[in-house]
Amino acid sequence: MGRWEPNARGRLAEAALDLYSERGFEQTTVAEIARRAGLTERTYFRHYADKREVLFGGSELHDLLVEAVAGAPEGIATLDLLSLGLEAMSTMFDDRRAYARKRQSVIVANTELQERELIKLASLSAALAETLRGRGVPERSASLSAETGIAVFKVGFERWIADGEDRAMAPVMREVLDELTGLAARGGGA
Repeated sequence: MGRWEPNARGRLAEAALDLYSERGFEQTTVAEIARRAGLTERTYFRHYADKREVLFGGSELHDLLVEAVAGAPEGIATLDLLSLGLEAMSTMFDDRRAYARKRQSVIVANTELQERELIKLASLSAALAETLRGRGVPERSASLSAETGIAVFKVGFERWIADGEDRAMAPVMREVLDELTGLAARGGGA
């Protein structure tokens, strides 16, 4: 390996995504990812537990969501807390639409990665529910609100990465949340 270069974690993530896109997730090895990034396998395993985790690693999304909801002023309605959490998570994706589209296409092509994505979303929902309970939202309402918030995130994310969409993520999330509240107000009718 050459001399040390910064951002090993980011370089590994980019190399993995490129290789998964080119060759497929199953056909790509950790050794190939490390080599593409100009690093060693040992360095790879310092940053990621396995070859899936390179697509899911880090707690930034979780932290943004929890901090936005926990840090909101008292007296804010639960739906508004969801909106704040969605907006905070959206900041992580600024200027990353091409990466997000590429990552999603890799995930959609592999059942194991789809399962891992669902686990990550469930983890976000659990963290959101816990945070809402910590703000005094009753258990059942906190769980329902958290699941709803993550469903809005999932639908909003899919819209945001769709071909032809060029808005920032936050307005897309607000649109989906508004659509949901409109459905609830109309009793589910169109």
